[in-house]
Amino acid sequence: MKFGVVVFPGSNCDDDMIHVLGTVMGQEVRKLWHKDENAMDDFTTEDCVVLPGGFSYGDYLRSGAIASHSPIMASVIAFANKGGFVWGICNGFQILCESGLLPGVLLGNNNHKFICKNIFLRTETSKTPLTQNLREKQVIKVPIAHADGRYYANEDILKELNENGQILFRYSSEGGDVSSINNPNGSLENIAGICNKNKNVFGMMPHPERCAEEPLGNEDGRILFESLISFVHKTVNA
Repeated sequence: MKFGVVVFPGSNCDDDMIHVLGTVMGQEVRKLWHKDENAMDDFTTEDCVVLPGGFSYGDYLRSGAIASHSPIMASVIAFANKGGFVWGICNGFQILCESGLLPGVLLGNNNHKFICKNIFLRTETSKTPLTQNLREKQVIKVPIAHADGRYYANEDILKELNENGQILFRYSSEGGDVSSINNPNGSLENIAGICNKNKNVFGMMPHPERCAEEPLGNEDGRILFESLISFVHKTVNA
């Protein structure tokens, strides 16, 4: 399994992600320049493309909107449609929604402020490659850092997400209580992360790469990387 981390103008979490994937997790990883349409030619459905956090194109127009039209995104979309893994974090989640790989949209935080702090996430499903190593309702602590993280979708989409087990995480208390008081940005139903119907495209606002090793004082995010890697290894060796 190998990972590719797409770099857009304004990406600022790409090196963090490459460090975790390469140094911490010991995986093959490379940078993919947003203008290089052929950067993924040797990727197979056992591989994963990561869209990292940051401020692609300065968040002009709408967060993620311009990046969704970058030359490499046609390849990312085709890769996802073939079954390859795609993981968008923060700005990457915004790009996935803007490109149509995930439903809904990320709007401005309801307090109109940039939020940077540790929050708690309740795991809503363990039936995806990204969350298989977590228990349902298990709570993890992960940092957020965004101004446009308020997930919004219409009632039909929300119904589908719930019925299909596509909601990965909800903002919660440390004890797992999901309520408005534990919602940092006003996301509908406290949604912090979702996946597509085929469960190979994942989007989340919190930053697991910022809590994946002991020197940071929190390793809760590491379990997501371990989960995806172990899923692929088990699938390949089955």
